[in-house]
Amino acid sequence: MSQVTYLTKEGLKKLKTELDRLMNVERPAISKLIGEAIEKGDISENAEYDAAKDAQGMLEAKIVELQSRIANARILDESRIDTNSVQILNTVKIKNIKNNSVMQYTIVPEGEADLKVGKISATTPIAKGLMGKKIGEVVDIRVPSGTIHLEIVDITLM
Repeated sequence: MSQVTYLTKEGLKKLKTELDRLMNVERPAISKLIGEAIEKGDISENAEYDAAKDAQGMLEAKIVELQSRIANARILDESRIDTNSVQILNTVKIKNIKNNSVMQYTIVPEGEADLKVGKISATTPIAKGLMGKKIGEVVDIRVPSGTIHLEIVDITLM
């Protein structure tokens, strides 16, 4: 049984684009490599053929995995997201109590996290610790380097 994947509309679009690329660009390219290797003769000791078949196997597994994620995707309804407390698809401004540094993160589904643009997965310790909390609350979050004390400064929509 497959696991439900929660995504934004943007996240689902990215998955579909990647699946399309794998099926319509990568798959034909590997088929061509296999054909070229077969044309060279005896495939029983043909390293190029073996490598192409291995690549094909990995590609097909990736295609099946993406198809499953898309089939089991549930789109998060952004109209139902509010800012009374921290939840997925909120942008949260937090202040580290110890050093007064202020950070801002958007909490997104796991497959859409990108720390470079301030998007963290809902499964991270920080996101889990912030979930359900309100502006002004101070939370203690265990991270690999110890415990950090964060104050929720603001909650906005994504």
